[in-house]
Amino acid sequence: MSTHSVSRPSQGLSILFLSGFLLFTLAIGWTGGAVTAPNIPTWYAGLAKPSFNPPNWLFMPVWTTLYVLMAIAAWRIWRRLGIGNFTMALWLFQLTLNFAWSFIFFGAHQPMAAFFELTVMWVAILLTMIAFLRIDTLAGLLLLPYLAWVSFAGVLNFWIWQLNP
Repeated sequence: MSTHSVSRPSQGLSILFLSGFLLFTLAIGWTGGAVTAPNIPTWYAGLAKPSFNPPNWLFMPVWTTLYVLMAIAAWRIWRRLGIGNFTMALWLFQLTLNFAWSFIFFGAHQPMAAFFELTVMWVAILLTMIAFLRIDTLAGLLLLPYLAWVSFAGVLNFWIWQLNP
């Protein structure tokens, strides 16, 4: 664990920033969901999917949980480093890629492009997790379920692309 540190924020400021991280990440998820939802009963329903495709109802609670974990992890890093640093930039980069995926897959109906974008996102998540682990072990571990789910999503995305040329 690194000794990187800025002065500890006050409890009030810390809670305010935690709320901000939660609202921001959940807003990213909500926006992606707004693009996704209308395509579920139409375009997505018509795609051939692999046998391990989860039921549609599972995605919202899983992603909501992952966004909350991402927010808490980022907040823990913010408490150590502040906002303007490479580690927080990595977190924002992976979140931007996360945001873009829904628009590529569901908005543009491009499973192949979405798969390649998701591959870059997976690397960005891994790098973010490693950077977080070096600063705050718990913050890094909070990203592990996210990396695992995106790994699964990558396999699912790949097979949807392959089954729907």
